[in-house]
Amino acid sequence: MAETILIVEDESKIAQLVADYLHAHAFGSHHLDHGDSVMPWLESHEPQLVLLDVMLPGKDGLTLCREIRARFPRLPIIMLTARVEEVDRLLGLEIGADDYICKPFSPREVVARVKAVLRRAQPEDTSTSENGTPTEDDVEWLVLDDDGWRALANGKDLGLTAVEFQLLRVMMQAPRRIFSREQLMDQMYRDHRIVSERTVDSHVKKLRRKIAEACPERDIIHSVYGVGYKYEPSE
Repeated sequence: MAETILIVEDESKIAQLVADYLHAHAFGSHHLDHGDSVMPWLESHEPQLVLLDVMLPGKDGLTLCREIRARFPRLPIIMLTARVEEVDRLLGLEIGADDYICKPFSPREVVARVKAVLRRAQPEDTSTSENGTPTEDDVEWLVLDDDGWRALANGKDLGLTAVEFQLLRVMMQAPRRIFSREQLMDQMYRDHRIVSERTVDSHVKKLRRKIAEACPERDIIHSVYGVGYKYEPSE
């Protein structure tokens, strides 16, 4: 069965164009044009990814992104936006979106982004450690699955976004090294998009919360006042 992509877009011509390109690449699709219809539809369907426009009648895309992430934490979301101001890019990622695409865009770009996000979200067999990258100190409780872009704490998927996973991976690759916020931004956003230090703080806060929820006894991400953050292997 073809993977189904939910397209939430109030401009019918754009939605149809994207759907045509997705179908040409063996993806199924479903189109909704009103924000209020999204959550009810998701309650009874299981799409593999949501293409979510920011500007919608009814509930706007940013509100929907928050609600989808809270209700369906593993469902990938790509934001579509014609508003390119920095604040929209920040909000779109801070609320849990996996990626964003600015209008006007090429339908080919949309298909490429969809494929990339789905590859990162694809579950992998974690019965062996061949695809993981645990450190020596944390092999028993914390494992990074690079192929699936997942972090497993005591075998439980932490439900990290792509940015949170990259942030954790960067710090785990250099235990006890102090990373400045600027260094972390360079690693988290390879396209050199303009973001603020507040964005890094927000991602670290969410990452620490997810680790604490899974393993309350573990405290591995530490802030260094006036400098940045470091990963401290748990003994």
